[in-house]
Amino acid sequence: MIEFENVKKDFSGKTVLQGMTLHIEKGETVSLVGASGAGKTVTIKLMVRLLDPSSGRIVVDGEDIQDYSAKELRQVRTKFGYLFQGAALLQWMTVFDNVALPLRENSGLSEEEIREKVDSVLEKVGMTKAAEKLPADISGGMQKRAGLARAVVTEPDILLYDEPTSGLDPVTSRSIDQLIHDLQGDLGVTSVVVTHDMISALTISDRIAMLHEGRMSEISSPHDFLASENSVVRNFLDSQCISRKFFDEFPERTLT
Repeated sequence: MIEFENVKKDFSGKTVLQGMTLHIEKGETVSLVGASGAGKTVTIKLMVRLLDPSSGRIVVDGEDIQDYSAKELRQVRTKFGYLFQGAALLQWMTVFDNVALPLRENSGLSEEEIREKVDSVLEKVGMTKAAEKLPADISGGMQKRAGLARAVVTEPDILLYDEPTSGLDPVTSRSIDQLIHDLQGDLGVTSVVVTHDMISALTISDRIAMLHEGRMSEISSPHDFLASENSVVRNFLDSQCISRKFFDEFPERTLT
């Protein structure tokens, strides 16, 4: 579904990605973890060509997008939904109108058809009762849910999440984890999650990819990630007080 082959990215002489290779399969959830500045957000921006790689090859759904024109990139980007770190809702629009916006701008659907689709996704994310509220009148967790509804309303093949639990309390964070997990199961989408939240990564992921100093340091299943002897992985887990026995100590973290 998404392939990075020896991708390098430089900014004004500073190398952020140093020849990264990553293959993400259709329908799986991969979490990108690592310290600040490791290149996680740069990676997902490269996936949709909001940034251009300095070298290397990026393939999306079998298409090498390196030399695509602006028109061709617009078509590729329709495969993606994007949940921004701060939800990025328009403050002067209701939740309903925020979610409806991409359909009104790009779909050609009638207003009745748009209402049906928006009502459906708001129900999926538990936001039906907040449809007519403004973003300022709902909690941070509800704003994330509204942002997620907007990301899925166009029925994308791939969902990109940039720090979906950032700034949320632990209870709300875990509810967002459950929502990501449920949507992946219901919609069959491929999900790429940038996060510093290791509890979230361990809970929702099929695989966890560890970026360190612009390189892929480790990519493995959550259980294998916990058991890794890689010093970078061990230091990262230790910094969040997560032991190798995480799933034994907290069996409720396994989502079903």
